[in-house]
Parts: sequence; C-alpha cells; structure tokens
Amino acid sequence: MSFAAGRPVLAIPGPSPVPDRVLRAMHRPSPDIYGGELVDLNLRLMADLRRLAGTRQHVAAYIGNGHAAWEAANMNLFAPGDRALVLVAGHFGRGWAETARAIGVEVETIEAAPFTAPDPQQLADRLAADCEGRIRAVLVCQVDTASSVRSDIPAIRDAMGDHPAALAVDAIASLGCEPMRMDDWGVDVLVSASQKGLMVPPGLAFVWFSDKVAAGRGAATPYWDWTPRAKAAELWQFWGGTPPVQHLYGLAEALALLLEDEGLEAAWTRHEGLAAATWAALDAWGQGGEIRAQIADPAQRGRSVTAVALKGADRLRGWTERQAGLTLGIGLGAPQPADALRIAHMGHVSAHMHLGTLAVIEAGLAALGLPHAPGGVAAAAAEIARRSTAAG
Repeated sequence: MSFAAGRPVLAIPGPSPVPDRVLRAMHRPSPDIYGGELVDLNLRLMADLRRLAGTRQHVAAYIGNGHAAWEAANMNLFAPGDRALVLVAGHFGRGWAETARAIGVEVETIEAAPFTAPDPQQLADRLAADCEGRIRAVLVCQVDTASSVRSDIPAIRDAMGDHPAALAVDAIASLGCEPMRMDDWGVDVLVSASQKGLMVPPGLAFVWFSDKVAAGRGAATPYWDWTPRAKAAELWQFWGGTPPVQHLYGLAEALALLLEDEGLEAAWTRHEGLAAATWAALDAWGQGGEIRAQIADPAQRGRSVTAVALKGADRLRGWTERQAGLTLGIGLGAPQPADALRIAHMGHVSAHMHLGTLAVIEAGLAALGLPHAPGGVAAAAAEIARRSTAAG
C-alpha cells in the first residue's frame, strides 16, 4: 500500500519548499505599479538584497531564473572576443561556460577532478601565465547544484593576486544557505535566483556587481543592461518593464524570514547542521552497502545539497515518490546517474522536515532490499541533538 497521502515533499535542489507565509503574501491582486506601497516595498527589497549578499554596491533584478542571471552577467561582463576563465566543478559550471561561449566569448576552462573543488593554485598558475591580461573574468560556482561541490571563494580571490580579471560567482545554490560576503571577499559579480535558498517560487533573477565592473563592456542589449536597473528611479525601470508584482510580495516575506526572524548567520548555522545530519546518515548506511556522499572531503561539500552515490538510486527515488510522497533529486551529471541522487536541505527546511526525509529514505532502502546498515536516522538525529545542545 501507499503512504503518499498528505502534503507532497520536494527534497530536490530547487525549487525548494516555499513557506506558507510567502504563498499567502503572493496570493493577492496587483496594486498600482506607479506609486504607493509597491514602490516603497521594492526599494526595501533592493536594500535587503544588498544585505543578503554582503555588499554596499550595486544590484540589478530580472524576471527570470538562474540561467537568466548567467545571461545578464555575461552580457554585461563581456564583449565578443573577450576571454573568460571558468573553474568547473560540475554540470552547472560547464553550463555557465557554454552560455558565455554562445555569445562569442572565448572560454577557457580549468576542470577540477570529479567531485572535488577547484584548486586555487591551478588558478594562480594560469593567471600568472596571462602576461597580457587577456582574461577578462574568472567564473566559478560557489556550490555546483549538480555535483554539490563547494568552492572556497576567499581562497580563489586570494589566488587571483593582482591580476586585473574580475571574479564572478554563481551563488544560485548557496545564497542564504551558507556564508557570502561579497565585498569582504572581493567578489565583483554575484548571480542568484529566487527558487532555492531564498524560498520564493521560480521567477526572479539577481545580479550584484561592484564598482570595478559597473561600466560594463558595451555588449549588453537594452533589456540585459544592468546600469538602468541598478540606477532606477521608477519602479518599472528596476524590472525593465512591468514588475513581477506577486513575486515582490513573496520575496519581501522570505527576506523578512531570513534576515530578521531567523537571522542570516543563524540560517547559515541551520544549514550546516542539516548538512551534517545528512552526512551522518550516509556514513551509517554506508557501513553495509554502496552508499556515500560523492564528495569525500566534508569541507568541499555544499551546505544546501548533498550528491549521493547509491546503488539502486533510481529505484529508491521511484519508491519514495510513489509510496511516501517524497521527491529526491536526480543524479544530474553523475558518472552513473541511475546509481546517484541528490538530497536537498536548502531554504525552508527544519530538523523535523529533514529527519522525515531521511527516515523515508531509510524505509525505502529496507523496502527495496538495497544493501545498507541500519542506524542512519538515529545518527542524523544524534547530530541534530548534539548541535542543538552545543548552541543552547
């Protein structure tokens, strides 16, 4: 029989669970878009988005998803023929590289070993060899949503030394889930979107950028040009036309939850604990079967999503969805996708919610007879208990 009746649960790395408070805020008619409360709300949002990214510099907002944020960054950073150096640690690093290549950018990549973070020394060596300064920008994902590899952004910035290249960071799968201090870390361009750690349905894309790159390269079309958006005076100018009204109300609630009610550093700590609980469960199950986190070094694992090697993962994913109402992420970009999955722990996720996810996985392993040792849920619960006590 099935136990899937009830609220379905997504434990995929985006779209993430949306708080009821956000959904209620979005369920409303549109007000006047030329004055009044929405204008004031939008100004507060732009200030809060700067707080979120750890910057006092510029932010441009677009109606779109993470790919739209890539496009906006590419169109403003590069003119055709410019050179980009992309540090690749998974499927989405390659994706950003391809979108840059498609607009005429000369793209060079440094591929990290599978399921490992980019090596700052390799970057330093390559930039030292760029005597003519042809590399316009270095692009890297803070957390690659597919591999779940976590890059050390301060170390990458340090490795760039005094090379004039800009540092552009994809924080789509990390913003709100783990530290990002754009100004302190010397990040010149940061891209993200609404549907992951920001806890809002897909539809909003954001690009933060520093004074160093604010002038752009002249390749951006009127819609993608970040300057009029960052220097907007009228509401429509912030969004290149009619604003995404309901999304703005939802984003205001989500940012209030993240920045005020919980606090950003507390949210980072919560994600650290949920990730550690996931890894504890995997370590326990793996004592009796082919189950492990794809990334060996915990320091190189994202705190928002964990990529897992698990023999029979496709069967398990099918069971959890049909029998328990839980959807797990596919093994995107894994060497053997049928034997890989991703467990998301990003955004609006509590210990109660996540321990339920891990318990369903353990039930599925048992129901399907997939080799594993018992005790994964107990290990995860113990990790949550230890951290809650230490913080208390």
